[in-house]
Amino acid sequence: MAEQDFAEKTAIVTGAASGIGAAIAAELAARGATVIASDMDADGLDRVVAQIAAAGGTAHARVADVSQAPAMEALVKFAEDKGGALHLAVNNAGIGGPSVPCGDYPPEGWRQVLSVNLDGVFYGMRYQIPAMKAAGGGSIVNVSSILGSVGFQGASAYVAAKHGVNGLTKVAAMEHAPDRIRVNAVGPAFIDTPLLSRNLSREVMDGLAALHPAGRLGTSEEVSGLVCFLLSDRASFITGSYHLVDGGYTAQ
Repeated sequence: MAEQDFAEKTAIVTGAASGIGAAIAAELAARGATVIASDMDADGLDRVVAQIAAAGGTAHARVADVSQAPAMEALVKFAEDKGGALHLAVNNAGIGGPSVPCGDYPPEGWRQVLSVNLDGVFYGMRYQIPAMKAAGGGSIVNVSSILGSVGFQGASAYVAAKHGVNGLTKVAAMEHAPDRIRVNAVGPAFIDTPLLSRNLSREVMDGLAALHPAGRLGTSEEVSGLVCFLLSDRASFITGSYHLVDGGYTAQ
């Protein structure tokens, strides 16, 4: 069992039904947190919560649409009801969207990606921050992307949203440092998750792996390790920062 450095802490993780979110939820629970696992995929959430319970951890499932402010308000209230207070949050939920040049990008696709990937982070923090203030402080990690700092053809909405997440993270960190709330962003490169594997062929996946100097895709656990460090007291002087876990992608 990992060090119980999140004992007596309550954490929200959005996009927790699979991939990066599921790995973060599992690690937080293994380290003592009461985890509120949220996603639109009810079956996936049930599997994640059952796996956490089987490993001796505590987690509760809550289906919620991050693109809707009332749903995020209700999610935070649910966390407070289950855990007594809210101390930690990981705004991870995201979608890929169409792969189309900007000049042909469908407006409905643009709106959907921005609603989930950017509005969802704002709505999360909008209600997480007051709850953390009431708890005496806390820590938030927003899951951005390497595409929060570089471009990628065919992904204008995703790139715009993730750049927005990084800017929003900096502003929230400055505004709420006096409240003892830290806010950071993590930028994964291409990670071997269902978001990729469900939608891309093996040939395309191999091509993406070759874009990284490390010669492979990352794993969800590699992202989780960084996220959980930033949430922990060991990162107590880190706020307003954007941290890459990218196999050297952006060093090129």
